[in-house]
Amino acid sequence: MKIILKIKGMHCDHCKMRVEKALSGISGAGKVEVSLMWKKATIEAEDDIPDALLRDAVSDAGFEVTAIKRKN
Repeated sequence: MKIILKIKGMHCDHCKMRVEKALSGISGAGKVEVSLMWKKATIEAEDDIPDALLRDAVSDAGFEVTAIKRKN
């Protein structure tokens, strides 16, 4: 499953790395790619990850999730 997060507040590579680290630490998250240009993160997950867990991880890193989309 692919989970795509739109993220508000990222402005630099340090921001990007903080979001990548936060999302990579979630149990069940596989490959994590963060695009600073598109202000989004893409997670390849084996199982579904609850929205609240994704939002909390990004929030704890200092940013805000504005949308979550899932693709099979």
